[in-house]
Amino acid sequence: MIEWLTIASVACALAAGLISVISGIRGNPPRDLTVLGTVSVAVVLVVILVVAIVQPLVGNPPGGDALEFWLYLVTALAMTIGVTLWALVDRTRFATIAMGVVSLAIAVMIVRMSIIWTGA
Repeated sequence: MIEWLTIASVACALAAGLISVISGIRGNPPRDLTVLGTVSVAVVLVVILVVAIVQPLVGNPPGGDALEFWLYLVTALAMTIGVTLWALVDRTRFATIAMGVVSLAIAVMIVRMSIIWTGA
């Protein structure tokens, strides 16, 4: 993966996660800011998906286990989609906290995907 993309992706996921967790702890239901933060994490994951498809074609194949990388990516996408749908259906503060926890977990998953890609 591209290093600057990894840093930007982790920053986006951390920001969305912290905003959602703090908003949920304050007792707020899912709002535009928290839902759009989680959706932005999903968009970043789609960008990573496109980069992961293009990079091997231009001579930068994964150094680690490609299957493990793809499973991390598919799981992260499923988590963001699932928690966003949950937040749209269940308008409680627990959905807001769940969006934050998922975004924070995805930040860790993105770091792990970068490690897998580089083969370190």
